[in-house]
Amino acid sequence: MTRFNLPEIEFINVDAEEIETNIVTRFEELSGTTLSEADPRRKFIQAIVYQMVLLLNNIDYTAKQRLLAYASDDFLDHIGAKKNVTRLAPKHAVTTIRFEVNPIQNSLIPKGTELSVNGVYFETLEDIQISPGNSIIEVAAQCSEPGVIGNGFLPGQIKDLVNRDLIPFVTKAENIVKSYGGADWEDDESYAERIRQSNERYSTAGPSGAYEYFAKSANQLISDVRVDSPSDGVIEIRPLLEGGELPTESIIDQVRLACSSRTVRPLTDNVIVLPPETVSYDLDVVYHVERINEVLLNSIHAKVSEAINDYINWQKSKLGRGIDAGELISRIKAAGASRVDVFSPVAYISIEPYQVAKEGAVNVTFGGVI
Repeated sequence: MTRFNLPEIEFINVDAEEIETNIVTRFEELSGTTLSEADPRRKFIQAIVYQMVLLLNNIDYTAKQRLLAYASDDFLDHIGAKKNVTRLAPKHAVTTIRFEVNPIQNSLIPKGTELSVNGVYFETLEDIQISPGNSIIEVAAQCSEPGVIGNGFLPGQIKDLVNRDLIPFVTKAENIVKSYGGADWEDDESYAERIRQSNERYSTAGPSGAYEYFAKSANQLISDVRVDSPSDGVIEIRPLLEGGELPTESIIDQVRLACSSRTVRPLTDNVIVLPPETVSYDLDVVYHVERINEVLLNSIHAKVSEAINDYINWQKSKLGRGIDAGELISRIKAAGASRVDVFSPVAYISIEPYQVAKEGAVNVTFGGVI
C-alpha cells in the first residue's frame, strides 16, 4: 500500500506463467522438440523461472524503497537523511516518587535509587539530601528502559524499593502520578509524514504546515496537530496523542519549546500550546442478527465488540472528526449484524477543528435473532 493516497505503481510486472511460457517456447523453437509438463528439462526451466521471479520481485521492491510513498525501515531513514529529518528516538517514561522517611541524621537518597513494578524499573534523577525532621520527600524518576513499557502505572503501583537496605530510613516509597511520556522509536507512517512536511520548515512566514511539522517533531506520541490564529500575532497549537489521548503538561512544554525557537517562530508570533477541547458523546446501540447466522452468534458478538472498540478509537484519533453514527452502523454490519439501531448519537454531529470526540457511556445490546 502506498502513502498519501498516491496510486500503486509497479516498476516490473512479474508474471511467472508468462516467463515460463516465453522460455519454453524459445527452447522448443531452437531445439525442435516439445517439452511436456513431466519432461525433466521443463522442470529445470521451472526452477530457473522461480529464481527469476524472486530476483524481479526484489528489484521491484528495491526500486519502490527509493520512493517516500513506499519506503520503510532503514530505507526510509536514508530518505529522511536527505531532508535532514531524523527518526525520533525512544523516550523514557517519567513519574514522581514520594519517599516517606525517618532519618536520625543527615542522610542521602542517591540519584539512581530504583523502584520496580512487574519487572519494570524506575530510577530517581537526582540526589536528595535529607535532614532529621523531614518526613516526606518527592523526586522525579524515569523508567530505566525507554519506550511505552513504562507508561500507565497508576499512583501507588510503583512501590517496590530495590536495595532497600541501603536506605533503611525510608519507610515508604511510591509514585504519586501516573507514569507517562515513554515512546518507542517513531513508526514509519508518522516519520514519512514528517519527511513529507519538512519543506514547510524553510518558510519564514509562519505557515501552519511549518508549525505542524515542528510540533510533531517534539514527540512521536503526537499523531495530529491543529494550528489556528484566533487573533493577530497569536498562534494556538493543539496536539493530539496516539489513541486519542490528550497531551500531558510535559508534552505541551515540549511542543511549546519546539515551536518557539527564534529559528522557527516569526518574531511577531505569540505561540500558545493548548490541549484539544473534548466533545463527549454517548453510545447506545442495539443490533440484531439474521436467523441464518444464528450458529455464528458467538463469533459475531466478538466481532461486533471489536468493531465498536475500533470505531471509538477511530472517532477520537483525529482532531475535528465529526461524530458519525453512519460509520458506526457500517462497522457493526461488516462484523455480521443484519440490523443496527443507534439511539445515541442519533445523527451526525460536527465538531470544531480544534476539538476531539470522546466517548462517554457505552451501552451495546444484542436485540436478538430476526
